Amino acid sequence: MQAHPGHGEVAPAKLVEVVRNATRQFTDVNAATAANYKPSFGCVSGPDHGAMGIHYINGALAGDGEVDASRPEALIYEPSKDGMRLVGVEFIVDAATWSARHTSPPMLEGQAFHLVNSPNRYGLPAFYELHVWAWRDNPNGAFVDWNTQVSCEGQ
Repeated sequence: MQAHPGHGEVAPAKLVEVVRNATRQFTDVNAATAANYKPSFGCVSGPDHGAMGIHYINGALAGDGEVDASRPEALIYEPSKDGMRLVGVEFIVDAATWSARHTSPPMLEGQAFHLVNSPNRYGLPAFYELHVWAWRDNPNGAFVDWNTQVSCEGQ
């Protein structure tokens, strides 16, 4: 897989490949729900910069305070007339939990997570997050939050 341009990626091809290999079984949304990933927050879209899609979050992984490239906390699906299509993942870790054990923000394969402060649109405490568009190319970069190639119109 080729490296995606933009957003300061250090090793995008490697992280994208790791995520694709780790999530291949979740191309079927039924496999995700069987593995305790549950839809949350509806389909997330932006007014002029694309969408994220529907986040299926594994509560146990989201609450463990760890980041592991092979175990994303959220799988992201795009709704369509043909069903749900896996487009990417999001790694999520509570900021207070992470900061209690670490002196710097989390990173995977050289890619730094983004801090989402509280209050936020999700009503959650501050958290670190990193999107990886492993199943849908993003012209703005493999790790940018919004993907102009993803839409919520198919729901």
